[in-house]
Amino acid sequence: MGTAMATRLLAAGYAVHVWNRTPAAVDPLVALGAVRARSPAAAAAAADVTFAMLADPQAATDVALAAATGLAPGKGYVDASTVDAGTAAAVAALVAAAGASYMEAPVSGSKGPAEKGELVFLCGGDGKLFDRVAPALDIMGKARMLLGPAGAGANAKLVINTLLGTLAASLAEAMAVGEAAGLAPADLLRIVSLSAVACPMFALKGPIMASRSSYPPAFPLKHQQKDLRLALALADASGVSAPLAAAANARFIEARAAGHGDDDFSAVREAAGGRKQR
Repeated sequence: MGTAMATRLLAAGYAVHVWNRTPAAVDPLVALGAVRARSPAAAAAAADVTFAMLADPQAATDVALAAATGLAPGKGYVDASTVDAGTAAAVAALVAAAGASYMEAPVSGSKGPAEKGELVFLCGGDGKLFDRVAPALDIMGKARMLLGPAGAGANAKLVINTLLGTLAASLAEAMAVGEAAGLAPADLLRIVSLSAVACPMFALKGPIMASRSSYPPAFPLKHQQKDLRLALALADASGVSAPLAAAANARFIEARAAGHGDDDFSAVREAAGGRKQR
């Protein structure tokens, strides 16, 4: 995700400094003209605005802590990681202590939309920073919304990914039942596409679930399961019962335990059972 986002900024003429926990991951960006930073602090010190895209709350916090020494008054820090509101608040405090401005901007979208500049930024935090980085967000995405203070964007992203996870688990289960009853996967997907439940996610992930040959990762299953876990914690803290999300999470945990954590989240199909088509 971060690579695709930085690639679009480079193509638009931005000066980009890059750092990754896996050093070789930035090699393609350096080849496109990005400057390799030796640390998160060095990247933050070199930039007017730092964008962070990390896998989970711990990574987001660790990198923000490391970047904070490179921040200063007048600089901005935009965290596009999918985390919980508590982590967003902790990162915001680290940024504020350095005198910089903070905004969260988790995204709706995966690898393909990131490459096409079709992400949706769900933002929370400093409104002035939101306006300041609007041109860059418009290069990387198709929409941006300022939803409230820090934490609002994190909560919105968890709500969206709860729906994504439950829909994927439901499609996987429906396909398993249909196939076990003797229906062809292609016929099932055709029926879905013509019905009231048709949606872009079913159209994109359905054929992958039907083939069950491989699950090239656009959005890794382990990250979808992480988001469901965080969403369940949010529901509990909000006093809301979320049994459907809990059931979906159980499916994703099963698929992850079976070795599909690094596969696309459509690999939840493997947890639904049934024989593979031959």
